[in-house]
Amino acid sequence: MRAQLLQINPLREPGNRYTMRMISLSRATLRRGARTLLENTSFTLFAGWRVGVVGRNGTGKSSLFAALQGELAPDVGEVNVPRHLTIASVAQEAPALPDPAIESVLDGDAELRELERRLAEAEAAHDAIKIGAIHERLDAIGGYAARARAGRLLHGLGFAPEQQELPVSSFSGGWRMRLNLARALMCRSDLLLLDEPTNHLDLDTVIWLQSWLVTYPGTLLVISHDREFLDAVSTHTLHLERNTATLYTGNYSQFERQRAEKLSQQAAAYTQQQERIAHLESFISRFKAKASKARQAQSRVKALERMELVAPAHWDSEFSFEFPEPDKLPSPLVRFDKVSVGYGDKAILSGLRVLIAPGERIGLLGPNGAGKSTLVQTIAGKLAPLSGDVMRSPDLKIGYFAQHQLEQLDPKASPILHLRRIDPKATEQQLRDFLGGFNFRGDRAFEAVAPFSGGEKARLALAMVVYQRPNLLLLDEPTNHLDLDMRHALETALATYAGAVILVSHDRHMLNATCDDFWRVAQGRCEPFDGDLEDYARWLSSAGATTPAPSRAASTAPASKAAVAAQPAQPSAAERRERLKPLRETVKKLDTRMARLQKRLAEIDTALLDPALYEAARHADAAHLHREQFELKTELATLEEQWLAAAEEIEALQA
Repeated sequence: MRAQLLQINPLREPGNRYTMRMISLSRATLRRGARTLLENTSFTLFAGWRVGVVGRNGTGKSSLFAALQGELAPDVGEVNVPRHLTIASVAQEAPALPDPAIESVLDGDAELRELERRLAEAEAAHDAIKIGAIHERLDAIGGYAARARAGRLLHGLGFAPEQQELPVSSFSGGWRMRLNLARALMCRSDLLLLDEPTNHLDLDTVIWLQSWLVTYPGTLLVISHDREFLDAVSTHTLHLERNTATLYTGNYSQFERQRAEKLSQQAAAYTQQQERIAHLESFISRFKAKASKARQAQSRVKALERMELVAPAHWDSEFSFEFPEPDKLPSPLVRFDKVSVGYGDKAILSGLRVLIAPGERIGLLGPNGAGKSTLVQTIAGKLAPLSGDVMRSPDLKIGYFAQHQLEQLDPKASPILHLRRIDPKATEQQLRDFLGGFNFRGDRAFEAVAPFSGGEKARLALAMVVYQRPNLLLLDEPTNHLDLDMRHALETALATYAGAVILVSHDRHMLNATCDDFWRVAQGRCEPFDGDLEDYARWLSSAGATTPAPSRAASTAPASKAAVAAQPAQPSAAERRERLKPLRETVKKLDTRMARLQKRLAEIDTALLDPALYEAARHADAAHLHREQFELKTELATLEEQWLAAAEEIEALQA
């Protein structure tokens, strides 16, 4: 399918684009069936703006796009879009066409294709005047360079040169969606509408796409739940909430801060805001106090501080959950020694030396097809290694989330039945309370899964992982169907999770907020990446995918929290690991104990706010709580001193 076009302005030239007066909604009401999505809504967007469209699933973002394209008429009010406007959007279907990939992309420039058709007719009729006029127009619109432009788009979206001539039907559904995106970008549009454009892309391609969009000369509206992508691309943010839309100046981070400030001024929300952010404060301060000086650790400090800063913007989130403390935290959890992984007789990654201990936070980087998911499946035990030795602790308990697990949900079973199959002894109220944190409330907890949206199925699959109290979390693109509030809730829960995490994601905010170390998976190897995500983006743009990524040298770099190397460690490194092991175990135990104390102190603080506690009849209860509070604070201070001392020793050994 071609990029969707409303009308072509024949006078518009490359580099001198049609000036768009504005797009506006004036007291508009949009409905889908009986459901009202936007009511009495007004806003105005000016030419050249790049607008991030955000809001919870079901608030009407895609319906707004349909209205702008003339596919959905307002029930009341007006949707004003200038005439003679070329609008491009990504087709949601990806048919298996026999056309070569590059020809499919060229179809995105409708005027080019029309001129090519007319040129063929003029040449067949030997009409020299028409031939000359058409060639003049082709030159004016850059038609002679169109194939090269299409090739650059395909290259940026991850297609190798030899793949560009392959038929569309030879590609998988995800790659065909990339072709649809390339076709929309090929269109010389005045208005570009992108609905979740990063869903089928890897991190490398997301970085390329955001660079392309920043230079797009028209007006852009993009729906996305990837806040780093929105931060890089958008100049304005349109927030859909409670049947209306509010326009903010600035990118997504600026929107969050503005909304947080506005909500903080509302007295009725104050208590709920504080409850949301209180459990982050001590974790952030402890982590920051003695964090490693490595750049990626500093990035996580900043990410955690930002989570605390914008937490009030999510005070009314429908989601609130925590990872229960694992029953056991053995160390190491998993060890690979000279392992090769792959399928059949084909090794995708070789020579892997992997050591995963509790508390590790590892993000896997690299293009699609390089072996990230294969590595995760092998760690999970879903794939047998082709060679080498794999050790898994007898107490290892893996929580594995991948997109294919959504298909494994029982369509006839309810959310509560899915959990009951995991834990038959749990009471119905316990299961309902747990599911409520994932916004399966009331009758929704008892409804069959079959008609659930992709986001609801993803939340249920994630809830099932969380419920099982894993000590190793393997998350393979966990955010694809999650909206921003749910992503924020997941980041917050992971901040205090005691086990180890291995994360594959194109959501850089999730990677930054969660991971302390990054491994690059590419060219048959898995190696530590010495830097943060900004370093990775710079490396992609400067060195390119053909150059090996920088990694720590075994003889000079500090010991990584998780060792991945192709060569055996030097004896000094082995000795260092032996000394680090008990220190890290001490830190983990202290973390667990302090988390319990902080939780109990928060409960006491809440109880002490109750005026009824200070009635004469409850004097003894109040005195008991005050005494317990003093004892817990004293114990917490002692534990924090022990934590800092152990952290200092770890830092000294890693220096």
